[in-house]
Amino acid sequence: MATPELAATTGLSSAVSKERLQTVGPNELPSARPRNIWAIAWTVLSEPMLLLLIACGSIYLLLGNLREALVLLAFVFVIIAITFYQEHKTERALEALRDLSSPRALVIRDGQQIRIAGREVVPGDVLVLAEGDRIAADAVLLSCLNMTVDESLLTGESVPVNKVAQENLPAAMGQAGGENSPFVFSGSLVVQGKGLAQVLATGGQTAIGKIGTALSSVDIEPTRVQVETRKVVKYVALSSLAMAVILAIWYGYNRQLWLDGVLIGLTFAMALIPEELPVVLTLFLGIGAWRMARQQVLTRRVPAIETLGATTVLCTDKTGTLTQNKMEVVQLFAGNKVIDCQQPRVDLPEEFHEVLEYAILASHREPFDPMEVAIQGAGINMLSKTEHLHAGWGLVEEYPLSKELLAMSRVWASEDREQYVIATKGAPEAVADLCHLPPADAEALLEQVNLMAEKGLRVLGVAKAKFKAAHAPIVIDDTTEAVLPEIQHDFDFELVGLIAMADPVRAGVPEAIHECQTAGIRVVMITGDYPATAKNIATQCGLPVTGGVITGAELNEMDEAQLQQRIADVAIFCRVAPEQKLRLVNAFKAAGEVVAMTGDGVNDAPALKAANIGIAMGKRGTDVARESAALVLLDDEFSSIVAAVKSGRRIFDNLRKTICFIVAVHIPVIGMSVIPVMLGWPVMLMPVHILFLQLIIDPTCSLVFEAEMEEKDVMQRPPRATRATIFNRKTLLKGLLQGSALLLTILTIYYLALQQMEVNQARAMAFTAMVTGNIGLIFINRSLSANILYSLRLPNPVLWWVVTGAMAVLSLALLLPGLARLFYFAKLPFTQLAISLLAALLCISLMAALRIFANNKTKA
Repeated sequence: MATPELAATTGLSSAVSKERLQTVGPNELPSARPRNIWAIAWTVLSEPMLLLLIACGSIYLLLGNLREALVLLAFVFVIIAITFYQEHKTERALEALRDLSSPRALVIRDGQQIRIAGREVVPGDVLVLAEGDRIAADAVLLSCLNMTVDESLLTGESVPVNKVAQENLPAAMGQAGGENSPFVFSGSLVVQGKGLAQVLATGGQTAIGKIGTALSSVDIEPTRVQVETRKVVKYVALSSLAMAVILAIWYGYNRQLWLDGVLIGLTFAMALIPEELPVVLTLFLGIGAWRMARQQVLTRRVPAIETLGATTVLCTDKTGTLTQNKMEVVQLFAGNKVIDCQQPRVDLPEEFHEVLEYAILASHREPFDPMEVAIQGAGINMLSKTEHLHAGWGLVEEYPLSKELLAMSRVWASEDREQYVIATKGAPEAVADLCHLPPADAEALLEQVNLMAEKGLRVLGVAKAKFKAAHAPIVIDDTTEAVLPEIQHDFDFELVGLIAMADPVRAGVPEAIHECQTAGIRVVMITGDYPATAKNIATQCGLPVTGGVITGAELNEMDEAQLQQRIADVAIFCRVAPEQKLRLVNAFKAAGEVVAMTGDGVNDAPALKAANIGIAMGKRGTDVARESAALVLLDDEFSSIVAAVKSGRRIFDNLRKTICFIVAVHIPVIGMSVIPVMLGWPVMLMPVHILFLQLIIDPTCSLVFEAEMEEKDVMQRPPRATRATIFNRKTLLKGLLQGSALLLTILTIYYLALQQMEVNQARAMAFTAMVTGNIGLIFINRSLSANILYSLRLPNPVLWWVVTGAMAVLSLALLLPGLARLFYFAKLPFTQLAISLLAALLCISLMAALRIFANNKTKA
């Protein structure tokens, strides 16, 4: 029996194809108009917080303080560079999608097969498809032979689907997925067989093109911390400007020193302007991204890190995310016995050898099909020391799958050339029919198949036959054709057994999902696979199945109100199309959830971009998935998501600690800038003092808090509320009380010192207490719950560098005459210096004691 030839066709003429290319445009994906470098730069530079920092640095420059201006402006340009880089990276998403969807194509033009660029394919072209080809456009099959196509980029299904030819050309394309469809889709991969297909849609009209359109229409939302910081900076900046003007007028009017009044006003503005906030935010998120990269999580959009800690719903794909996206032989059935291939063993029992042997013979020697790859791998692993692998046998004929018989047979000539050996694999019911099993035996076989299928396994039947034609020698060359039966039913088949395969769950996934659930994060599976398979995988992973499943077809019949009601209980969504994934993500967001979405295929890209946090797989993921996501798992380990969530929560906790510290440390600075002026005392703080406090202690202490370890209960508490803020009342009140206590201490020291010594000595005493108190505030705020003695034992090398550096600079300013003059200090007796230090330490100790009392009262 000769292999049938594909239908002949002349295809389009060169003239017609050229005309159509001009009419419909190139076979490329639509995209939003890309922003050029200047547009991105303007977006970055128009940020209010950056404009405020640039203005502040300019004021330093106008005042002649070049060093201070350069330091501050250096921070500004670092922020601009990081933000610009992130904005530029997001513009690459659609380019990656376009590159993926435009492979080279073999077409028939003017009766000749020619290979052209994918962008030149037009509707009406005839594509020549073969194993390993990436399909260049949406098309309908005119003819095919044993063709299966991997459409996982569009459907998420790990198993390729069979294709059949269409007799009459349809008016439009059908849906991706499903068996025995005549439609093939742009971006999908031919894993077996060959065929001719006529193009029906190109560019933006293809299924992958529509995904590109959806992707370009999804906007990236700013994180809550970004929004909050902008508001706070605007409010405080306007308030500080108004108060600085009032203070300058007050001083100038009462003392008739207007120039000094302007300088006093500028000093106060410098003390109050919150330039630490954008610096702290950038440092925390930037260093957080570096830390996560060391844990194999690449951050593409840095601000999304802080949102991780608020995640309430994690939407995950099945194929390639929860599972390995590769088939694996897990069970063999022969002689009424079942063996588990996943259990460690020395040798495969003899009665199961033939199942693998004939399954391999029924497969291609160099397979594309994942199931055949799995069969071949299992055979090499378990039969390598036996005589059941036949590398020297020659292939004589192949009987492909058909709609009438879902089984394929391959005919081999044995090495001794004495007989033909026929190996068959296919749907168990088809193989049972070929073997002409008695009804009772066939029923028992199908019962075993059902038991395996209930576990989510893909089951194939395996059979064997031998054949020898008396009138036909077994000669295999280009001139002699073996005489074989026309159909498979003419062989005398004998059932060998069953082979069951599964797409295995990734190692560590059940544990990672359990930790997510412990942390109050709901994990939801969204897949294109079948309900039974999805439920089985969900059970293995530890996902709840009591709420049932929702299929894509059911999803289409629901309005938004019905969907909102159902998603509250259902954790499994199957047979879901790409646009439905996007709808589900938006539905969860509309319900007030903070949504993280994982995925690896083109079909996941819109949902990855629409989610609050998109998480793509780095190894198996497509370029477009990686470019559309905020985070990329470099090792493809689902457990890395838990580490990322933990990092996000730690960052948010540490941001709150820092905000509390910044508020507390600014209260004495603001108070000691205003109160002496209002009371007619000598001015205590000069610009150099503000510079010392802000450009040494504050930014560096941000590094200290960023390096703090996570709290012990960070993954035992529920996600923070959707409307939670780092500027919440508790944090601000705590900082206000701490700062007020320290301000009262410093004010008392300054007042008493003015009564006994000259102003430069009093200033030195008060400033020493201020710096010491600021360092004490670091230790108080290192932990949200632990006491100050415990915080002293927590590892943090950066902290001791900060303490040592700050105290060293302060000591030099007190001891070196030249530096003392720069700081407006006078030589201070040791007794007064000790009093200043002890007063600050006493204030910090009292605050620490109150903290312990408050925590114990809360626990009680």
